[in-house]
Amino acid sequence: MFARTERLLLRPGWQEDAPALARAIGEEAVVRNLARAPWPYGEEQAQAFLSQPIDPDQPRFLIFARTGGAPRLVGGCGISPSPEGDLEMGYWIARPYWGLGFATEAGRQLLHIARAMNLPRLSAGHFVDNPASGAVLRKLGFRPTGKVAQRYSLARGGEAACALFEEGDGDADAIVTPMRSRIGVDEDFREEIRLMAA
Repeated sequence: MFARTERLLLRPGWQEDAPALARAIGEEAVVRNLARAPWPYGEEQAQAFLSQPIDPDQPRFLIFARTGGAPRLVGGCGISPSPEGDLEMGYWIARPYWGLGFATEAGRQLLHIARAMNLPRLSAGHFVDNPASGAVLRKLGFRPTGKVAQRYSLARGGEAACALFEEGDGDADAIVTPMRSRIGVDEDFREEIRLMAA
């Protein structure tokens, strides 16, 4: 399964993606906000991740920016079981691409996919020391449950407090605004992506 948005391509990862995946995710500031990714994260870990079978009811994608030249791996997203047993949405964005709205754009598309697959409402969570992820979830129409659970993070080597969210009733499209305010017009944005890709 593939999906496209205005700026992104979401597709399953292939073994050939291992070097780019290791470069994109292989930074402690990224990996420490994930539950299942180890630290350090290199090509060996990327190959192991990419060789895992994908459950058709739990789609998993790499996120590629498709503006300003050749597609560039900027993150990942997917749906998987939470420790509580419900389906949970997760995502990560490589550090050079933070603040460009890619997590919101990919998350919105992932929610469309979940609705098209008739999946039940999704849950989500973020480690409390990563409030930017909570802001993304709110933009996607998730609401805090008011619960904080201890979740294990492989990269951190232990448990950390995780704020839990649930999918809201509203249409997320009505409240999502891409984070482009600092970029200005589309041509400026395309030029910035071209410079990052160089």
